[in-house]
Amino acid sequence: MKQTILRKYARLIARVGVNVQKGQDVIIVCELDQPRFVELLVDECYKAGAREVRVEFHHQPLEKLHVRHQSVTTMAKVEEWEKARLQHYVDTLPCRIYLASEDPDGLKGVNQKKVAKAGQKRYPIIKPYRDAMDNKYQWCIAAVPGAAWAKKLFPELPKGRAVEKLWEAILFTSRVTEDPVAAWEAHNKDLHDRCEYLNGLGIAELRYKGANGTDLTVGMIPEGEFKGGGDTSLQGIFFNPNIPTEECFISPMRGKADGIVYATKPLSYQGQLIENFSVRFENGKAVEVKAERNQALLEQMISMDEGAAYLGECALVPVNSPISESGLLFYETLFDENAACHLALGAGFADTIKGFENKTLDECRKLGINESMIHVDFMIGYEGLDIDAVTRDGRTVPIFRGGKWAF
Repeated sequence: MKQTILRKYARLIARVGVNVQKGQDVIIVCELDQPRFVELLVDECYKAGAREVRVEFHHQPLEKLHVRHQSVTTMAKVEEWEKARLQHYVDTLPCRIYLASEDPDGLKGVNQKKVAKAGQKRYPIIKPYRDAMDNKYQWCIAAVPGAAWAKKLFPELPKGRAVEKLWEAILFTSRVTEDPVAAWEAHNKDLHDRCEYLNGLGIAELRYKGANGTDLTVGMIPEGEFKGGGDTSLQGIFFNPNIPTEECFISPMRGKADGIVYATKPLSYQGQLIENFSVRFENGKAVEVKAERNQALLEQMISMDEGAAYLGECALVPVNSPISESGLLFYETLFDENAACHLALGAGFADTIKGFENKTLDECRKLGINESMIHVDFMIGYEGLDIDAVTRDGRTVPIFRGGKWAF
């Protein structure tokens, strides 16, 4: 891929994604796959005014070794230096950039029960720090090709060509055009206008129906609102948390979901794929899950804590989005969730509550925002999905027909 194009993408992430402000610190979390692009991104963050840019490299084979050889007690321990680092993040609120490139099957064979137990023990210690930073800093998830990921998508191609093809797909769906900034301004306006229409309806519940068996009703929080595209932190800084993004999303009322929903794409969770699955809800809670592949992992996921079996997000995405029209199954949630309508199990978003900036996290949760240590999106949209909104004044308004916007 041409360096000029990659430079343009790096600039987009730094200036439109996290929107680095002069004097801010930046943390980049990534795998070892694209060190040259990481260099470009670090350079663009500094050019945007960053005071310091730090890179945290991760490597899936090392993760597997750690899980194999460490005890649950060791994996679960939050060292004092980790607490000090988290407190430093609370105090300084650095921008965070996550570059996804992992092998979708990269953690296959890992002892997931061990990982889950360690995560459950760590979460109560880390949670207060996370809550203290919630909605206060800019963050962005973007992607670069990993060789194993590219070969998963294009198994018939040599590794180098597969990586190049994945670069092309990432840049196209991320709107890296001749003028990416203008493209994102127009895209954000479209998403904002759609959210404004949805919010004006006064939606009490969404009803999902599909010929594949999906028949689900989800209740909304009266104070909730749809959001999409760019967001503004509590520091007043506008940023784009996902590159790419196609969704208008809202956090539903905890305890208000009934029926069954069928996934239409595989779910990559903890480095493994869960495929051909369904989730049945009663009184908001997932009471039954079935999967042709990795059902035990799905069952484990919804039992991570009390909130893991409840919904945290309903997202609307048409099947004619650029990602869907690419015809690719990315095996990466950042992309696949933006190819189709999706739901998320686990934590909801406090900033989907109107006036959340004047409320505490606890107040938002009391209104109906779900709380959990997980937030896992799974895709339910396809050409046969219809969605209706039932409004608080009793109207039924079509939102999706045949997987596309009905307005």
